[in-house]
Order: sequence, then C-alpha cells, then structure tokens
Amino acid sequence: MVTGAASGIGKEIARCFARAGAKLAVADLDGDGAHQVARELQREGAQALGVAMDVTSEAQVEAATDRVLQTFGRLDVLVSNAGIQIVAPLESLSFADWQRLLAVHLDGAFLTTRAALRPMYRQGGGSIIYMGSVHSKEASLFKAPYVTAKHGLIGLAKVVAKEGARHGVRAIVICPGFVRTALVDRQIPEQARALGISEEAVIREVMLKETVDGQFTTTADVAAVALFFASFASNALTGQSLVVSHGWGMQ
Repeated sequence: MVTGAASGIGKEIARCFARAGAKLAVADLDGDGAHQVARELQREGAQALGVAMDVTSEAQVEAATDRVLQTFGRLDVLVSNAGIQIVAPLESLSFADWQRLLAVHLDGAFLTTRAALRPMYRQGGGSIIYMGSVHSKEASLFKAPYVTAKHGLIGLAKVVAKEGARHGVRAIVICPGFVRTALVDRQIPEQARALGISEEAVIREVMLKETVDGQFTTTADVAAVALFFASFASNALTGQSLVVSHGWGMQ
C-alpha cells in the first residue's frame, strides 16, 4: 500500500513495485486520481486497487486498510508517502498551517503505521517505508513545520524498528533531496517571493546548490531505493535512513 500515490513520488513507487510483481493498493486523498493510477497499472498487467484515503482520518485509514486486506488477503509493505508543503517564515506562520502539515506527515504516518502493523504482526512480518527528506536531517528557511515533521519520521521509524523486530517487521526512512514534482514546483515561486530572488536563482542557489552536479533527484531514483528496501528481507537495515540527493547532506 502506497499513500500519496496518485502523483509524484508515490505514483512512481507504485509503478516500480507493480513492474516487480507486487499487488498494489494505490491510496490518495484524491480518490479519482488513485483509481486512475490503479487502472493504468491494471492495463499494464498488474493487480491494483485504488482507494480514497485522507491519512489524517482514523476512520478512513482503518476502512481503506480493511479493504486492502479483504482484496489481497495480506499487507506486506506500507509506503507512508503522503505529504504537503507550506512555505512561510516562523513569525507569520499560522498555528492552523502548523497543525495541518504535522497532521498529514506525522498523524498520517502514525495512523497508517498502526493500521499496517496489526496484519503484519499476525502474518509474521512486513516492511514499513517512510518518505522523509534531506530535511529529516537538515534545515532550511521558511519550512519549520516540514523540517519538524520530517525529523519526527526518523524517530517513529526507530521505534517501529525496535517494537516490530520480534514480529519480523522492518522500518526504514528514505530521505530524498529536491524532486521536481508538483509539490516542489509550487515552492519555487513561494521561495522566490520570500527570499526576494528570481525563480531561477531559487533552483540554482537554494534547491540544487549543495548537490555535486546541480541535478534534481528523480522519482525513479526514489522508487528504486524504495523497491530495494521493500525487498530487503533481513533486519540488517531496519531503523536506518538513507539520503538520496545527488550529494546534498552527505553523511
């Protein structure tokens, strides 16, 4: 089950997993978009189910997970990918926007994790992959709730790794750099206004400045890493996080 899978990174992960033979639940707040991606995967020969899911709604997460289990009989991998972005300086950031972003990233990760752990524990194993960010380890101007939430996902993954180990459940965080998705495209003019620079300068001097080659990370890059972690069967990597960023944030 991949959340936020109607577009961007989530959609590419769903396509990558389907090509590898997985049965896919495509979950998204945009239910029509989720069903459209599922139909595309079905036309390519995959078994896929589209489900509408607001990850901040306990009832919707539980109902969608139940439907996945009724359809496929088990849940082996959860990719907690749903996310939003809000760009604003701290002094003018509204509490409502702070709460909204943390609800999607952290409440959503918790609710989908809890719903997935129950069947994974019963069946004797599984893999939970969180979509972090370089901002799980670094900070940037005007992104306080996003940076806070992405750091929080690493903490959640570590707890899941410890609690899930005896049940055969692994947890990992993927930390991409800037990926040229609709989410990032919306940030470019927002950051240009906030910083008083051109959009081209945002790309060159903010988003890609710390990369080794001036290149965006691609959805395919992230999907390939997700597939590797989903199919890695031992606990050797559980609780870890991997930066996928063309050299930004080397560790």
